[in-house]
Amino acid sequence: MTGLNDPAFFDRYAHEYDGRHTYDPTQTVDFLAGLVPTGGRVLELAIGTGRVALPLATRGISVEGIDGSPAMVEQLRAKPGGPEIPVTIGDMADVAVDGPFQMSYLVFNTLFNLPSQARQVDCFHNVAKVLEPGGLFVIECFIQDVTEFDRNQRVATRALSESAVNMEFLLHDPVEQAITYQRVTFDAKGTTLRPLRLRYCWPSELDLMAQLAGMRLRERYAGWDRSPFTGASRSHVSVYEKL
Repeated sequence: MTGLNDPAFFDRYAHEYDGRHTYDPTQTVDFLAGLVPTGGRVLELAIGTGRVALPLATRGISVEGIDGSPAMVEQLRAKPGGPEIPVTIGDMADVAVDGPFQMSYLVFNTLFNLPSQARQVDCFHNVAKVLEPGGLFVIECFIQDVTEFDRNQRVATRALSESAVNMEFLLHDPVEQAITYQRVTFDAKGTTLRPLRLRYCWPSELDLMAQLAGMRLRERYAGWDRSPFTGASRSHVSVYEKL
C-alpha cells in the first residue's frame, strides 16, 4: 500500500477514476490549443487517464506526459490514441524528461497533490528547465475557503440513498496549508475508504514560486472560459511565461 504522499498513490483509484470524477475537457482543450501552434510540443504533468491529453492530441498538438501511477497510465493506454502518447512514469515534481517544450500544463488542482511547499517549488523550477524561452506553464487550481471548517475540521454527507451513504471527513492544518480527506462509502459491500491529502496554495504564493523559477504571470482567469478573476473567484487558471 502506498502512502498519501507517494506518486503511485492513485494506483488504488485508477479503475474507477473516470467514473467518479466526471470532467468535460472541451473548454480546457480549447484554451490550451489556443496557446500553441499546430505541431507544438507540450507536456502534461499528472497525465493520468488522458482525459485532456487525448483530445488535445487530436488538435494536432504533440502531447507527452508524466505520471506517478502506472495503473492510471494503463487506463490511458486502453483508450483510442493512448498508446501513441509518450508517458514517463515518475514524480511530476522532478519533470524527468528532455525539453524543450512550448508549454507544460497541470489541471484539476493536481499541483496540490505535491506534499509540501518545497516540492511545489521544485515542480515550478523543473518545469522551467524544460520550457523553451517564452514557453508557458498553465495550472488550474481551486482557492481554499477556510471558513468551511469548524475548529479545523468538517464532516459532510455527499450522497444518501436507501442502500448507501457517501460521507466526507476533513482535517485542516492551517500552518501547513494542508487538508487530509477521508471519503467513505457505507453500503452492502461494507466500508470503502478513499483517503487524500492536498497542500493548497494561494495565487500570490504560486506567483512567487514562478518568479523563483524564472517565470512571470502572463494572465489569470477564473476558469477555462477566460472569465475575469476576482476576489470572489473560487478557482483560477493561471498562465506563466518563462523569461
